[in-house]
Amino acid sequence: MSARAVEEPHRTATPLELLFDLTFVAAVAQLAGRFAHGLVSDHTTVAADEFLMVFFAIWWAWMNFTWFASAYDCDDLAYRIAAFVQMGGVVVLAAGIGPAFDHGDYAAVSIGYLVMRVGLISLWVRAAVQHPAGRLTALRYAGGMATLQLLWLSRLALGEHATTATFLALAVLELLVPPWAERRGPTSWHPHHIAERYALFTIILLGESVFAATTAVAAVVEDAAGPELVMVSAASLVIVAGLWWLYFSVPAGVGLEKHRRWSFVWGYGHYLFFAAVAALGAGFEVVVAAGAGEASGLAAWAALAAVVVPVAVVMVMLDLLQVPLPGSLPRVRIVTAAALLSLGTAVLAAERFGVTTGVGLVATVVVGAVLADVVAPDQRASERRKLEVHS
Repeated sequence: MSARAVEEPHRTATPLELLFDLTFVAAVAQLAGRFAHGLVSDHTTVAADEFLMVFFAIWWAWMNFTWFASAYDCDDLAYRIAAFVQMGGVVVLAAGIGPAFDHGDYAAVSIGYLVMRVGLISLWVRAAVQHPAGRLTALRYAGGMATLQLLWLSRLALGEHATTATFLALAVLELLVPPWAERRGPTSWHPHHIAERYALFTIILLGESVFAATTAVAAVVEDAAGPELVMVSAASLVIVAGLWWLYFSVPAGVGLEKHRRWSFVWGYGHYLFFAAVAALGAGFEVVVAAGAGEASGLAAWAALAAVVVPVAVVMVMLDLLQVPLPGSLPRVRIVTAAALLSLGTAVLAAERFGVTTGVGLVATVVVGAVLADVVAPDQRASERRKLEVHS
């Protein structure tokens, strides 16, 4: 296990990485389903809190392995076994999502996270042994992760006391481990490989949104679903397709290649983006339930907000995650600001026009953002060309 070349040509995701991603499907599906149930039951604050905490464990474990694999993937027997161990941890974590939402019991989630971290720690130890040039960095990663695992397990002794506070403290420490470790020497991650891995995970999360909408509609189709649910289903697909279009309109690999220092901002910023895409699936389930009359206790504006808020976060993050020109800062585009205003108006008008019409308006706003990229001069693509010229 030695560091792979940063300039390695034609670097793409491996079949093992694709299988690794697919194991997260079950976890995200379980999480979205529980989140939707919490929203329909009008327990929004508690459900959102639990959703964000569990999703952090899913995202952080996926991200850590992804960046490690970009630098050290050797694809031999020992490497594959360590990856399979992490996949097993994902399964355990997924099984623990129900108890976490229902009873605040994070034991299974913590054990699943522990299994995933043990698999990754073993890989960092191996890298420290077999790659002397990166030994100090690898040992910092392994030591930081191991120490934090002890703290995560100790957190279980507190039960339901200070759950959010202790989570936030440990999550911040988790986020500090990579920049602290890389001070001893940066790892040789591949910019285009990383961009592809993030893109693939985005597709998986968008697929979960389609699956969530389809599953929810199918549950009422047998009872002769009306045109309202057909419209919700169609609008959901349009929203997913539009967000996919916007994400892939400008490849990220070029920017990461030219400005590797942006990697932490770009990589960490995807937490909000990924969480919003995952929450969108739950939002589709909520609006379908509202359209079918199964969420009578939920106001129309609240049901529509379950879709509008994730869409708004995704659109904002798509702007902020663009690698900026040297000396400039990321900014929200005028098109995005107009879309946010329109989305807010749709929520305010939901009580008058209904959830079904509201979802159609959201789809129209997303289509408008796509057309702005297609018909008008593509500002983001133009800035990316300037970035290449400047570099």
